[in-house]
Amino acid sequence: MDDLEKALGQYLLYHDILAQREPDRILYLAVHEDVWLGIFAEPIGKLLLDNQRIKLLVFDRRAEVLLRWIP
Repeated sequence: MDDLEKALGQYLLYHDILAQREPDRILYLAVHEDVWLGIFAEPIGKLLLDNQRIKLLVFDRRAEVLLRWIP
């Protein structure tokens, strides 16, 4: 299992747990720009975003700045 698949699985698990324990809290998955341009530009990534299963923060790891906030 690659790192992104593992991170997505953890995100979904944490999301479901937080939904029950702290429903007002919002969970985001932080990914660097290369992941955004690779995975989330593909149909499977777009599906996750369109279905609002994942909220993303996209960052530039070199400049250490936030590039996108996707609720």
